[in-house]
Amino acid sequence: MTPTPPSSTNSRWRLDGMTALVTGGTRGIGYAVVEELAALGAVVHTCSRNGSELNQRLQEWSAKGLTVTGSICDLASRPQRELLAAKVSSLFNGKLNILINNVGTAIVKPTIECTTEDYSMLMATNLESSYHISQLAHPLLKTSGVGNIVFISSVAGLVHVSASCDI
Repeated sequence: MTPTPPSSTNSRWRLDGMTALVTGGTRGIGYAVVEELAALGAVVHTCSRNGSELNQRLQEWSAKGLTVTGSICDLASRPQRELLAAKVSSLFNGKLNILINNVGTAIVKPTIECTTEDYSMLMATNLESSYHISQLAHPLLKTSGVGNIVFISSVAGLVHVSASCDI
């Protein structure tokens, strides 16, 4: 007999009562993670730099009966990360069970054309943001008693992507 994979309809696999922050949750993998966590019963907060896209996704999730809130946040900005952490703390009463570090960006131009500002933005978004938001979330994760951090990264970490800025 083949075991049944976990799903939102399988009562043995639920996240009821759990809280989650998914960075970059309005597209791609982040979008799928938000939907799955919420369908499994978690209360989810996500963020995006794009306010109209965020509002559109929040309406979609609400129409599906999913409990998802969101903030406009550019995670390349340290002050905006701090505001996001404060918002999450407020929403979830100082407790967070799941942090999904999903945000990432790329610059599609030849490496020799990338500026110092391009490089700084890539590092702030793709590396520093995950490190810092994990630091900010640590007290919330610890207080919850059941804290988990997941890092999602690009395939560009394993294979060459010819058009990205990799100074």
